[in-house]
Amino acid sequence: MPAKSRFTRLDAFAKTVEDARVRTTSGGIVTLVSLLVIFYLVWGEWAEYRRVVVLPELIVDKSRGEKMEIYMNITFPRLPCELLTLDVMDVSGEQQVGVAHGVQKVRLSSPADGGRVLDVQALDLHPQDDNPIHLDPDYCGECGGAPAPPNARKQGCCNTCDEVREAYAQRQWAFGKGDNIEQCNREGYAEKIDIQRREGCRLDGIIRVNKVIGNFHIAPGRSFTSGNIHAHDLNTYFDSSLTEDEVHTMSHEIHQLRFGPQLPKEVSDRWQWTDHHHTNPLDKTKQYTNQPAYNYLYFIKVVSTSYLPIGIDHHISSAIHNNNRAPLGMHGAAYGPESSIETHQYSVTSHKRSLTGGNDADEGHKERIHAQGGIPGVFFNYDISPMKVINREAHTKTFTGFLTGVCAVIGGTLTVAAALDRFLYEGVLRVKKLHSS
Repeated sequence: MPAKSRFTRLDAFAKTVEDARVRTTSGGIVTLVSLLVIFYLVWGEWAEYRRVVVLPELIVDKSRGEKMEIYMNITFPRLPCELLTLDVMDVSGEQQVGVAHGVQKVRLSSPADGGRVLDVQALDLHPQDDNPIHLDPDYCGECGGAPAPPNARKQGCCNTCDEVREAYAQRQWAFGKGDNIEQCNREGYAEKIDIQRREGCRLDGIIRVNKVIGNFHIAPGRSFTSGNIHAHDLNTYFDSSLTEDEVHTMSHEIHQLRFGPQLPKEVSDRWQWTDHHHTNPLDKTKQYTNQPAYNYLYFIKVVSTSYLPIGIDHHISSAIHNNNRAPLGMHGAAYGPESSIETHQYSVTSHKRSLTGGNDADEGHKERIHAQGGIPGVFFNYDISPMKVINREAHTKTFTGFLTGVCAVIGGTLTVAAALDRFLYEGVLRVKKLHSS
């Protein structure tokens, strides 16, 4: 038997001779419509194949010894930069008293003058403009009866007003405006305070903290810690000689507060997330009070979150994060699709109270009583969740799934079109027979 005849019996697509075929106008229209339907459905299959979705996973966070980045941009319209202090502390016992790097203080004019920017200065341990102005290189200033601070430029001496303030803080003495302090009179510290009385201040920058339970707070006056007690020198803040326009308050506006880097715009645009998913709950929060003795508390629950792009290289990503090579504020986002983006999401609840005590009778809650005492300021208490969210990018279909869908579209459309064409053809024949009879 010839080789050709062996496969002839296996042919599942039997053909009809050309003379037995009948072509109709309705059949041509059905063919054109079916081709348009096929092109439309195949395009839909291609779009579905190219679509990227995010598959969330929830796992136990097993990271150890990691640092967490906190970016803040907060404005205090009634608190001058000279009185503002940023402190960080956590349950591990680590404290950052008067954060000295990574954050800028922006001096602002009074709200009545439009709150325009007057000056920008980076927080530094030893600002250049604090250099002692004198001619004697052997000068050794007194510390006002307190021992010299260990970080003094000249051992055992207080040659600047800031060093005297530090010495007073270590002894937990109130400093005020530095009256009768030689160094402060020379540097014009009291005049500097008086000039800034009506000014505001904006904090803008990043701090890096341990990934444990802790808090950072912004409060007036130089801070000091004795044992388990943390306090601030509030003598200048509560100056009774201030006029109504000069009284300081803790009114503030949180322009932005996030834990970890901001997601790149192309990532959020590709996922088409709504504001509920990728913005931070405290952004654009405004709080106003006309009382100097007022306290704001924010209780934040932080959840570690990883974003794994489609083109991630796990070896490169591990090397970047394990070696801490990611730039501050860009933990993985600066390395493109080869690295995961390590950031954090958070939820928050807030509370505010007057330090003079009282109840919430004005709000209809006489039973809610506030305790007296405390430090005026804005406190952010953060807690770390033991769980971690992993958002993994993935295509909705594999390439084989795409080919299967194309075949199903073509086969199904042609089958439906053939049935429709047969129905039309048989219908026309029956109508012709009825008319002829």
